[in-house]
Amino acid sequence: MTTSSTKTTAQAHGRYIRGSASKVRRVLDQIRGRTYRDALIMLEFMPYRSTEPITKVLRSAVANAENNLGLDPSSLMISTATADMGPPMKRYRPRAQGRAFAIKKQTCHISISVSATQLTNSEDSD
Repeated sequence: MTTSSTKTTAQAHGRYIRGSASKVRRVLDQIRGRTYRDALIMLEFMPYRSTEPITKVLRSAVANAENNLGLDPSSLMISTATADMGPPMKRYRPRAQGRAFAIKKQTCHISISVSATQLTNSEDSD
């Protein structure tokens, strides 16, 4: 009897999302390695602002897996989830004596890939 596994992966990216990458990473660390259903439930009840764009990217990755690869959403797991720094948005505030104070508003890029591992059992006939 041999067991072979076929791994299929679909991914989605969210670019230029407002919020710092470190605050997004603390949420991604919680859902990495979980099933799609468990991750959605966790994201629903987390008190962080970054859960909304993460949910959007996660749903997009699952839709890619469903439409492009024909996978069942109930069999999907989050294989990788990363947040990288994006370019800061530069804004200026007026200060005393005609000076300007620079404000850098952080952005990040969110990448999530989901995969389904399908186990197929086949017996060797001798």
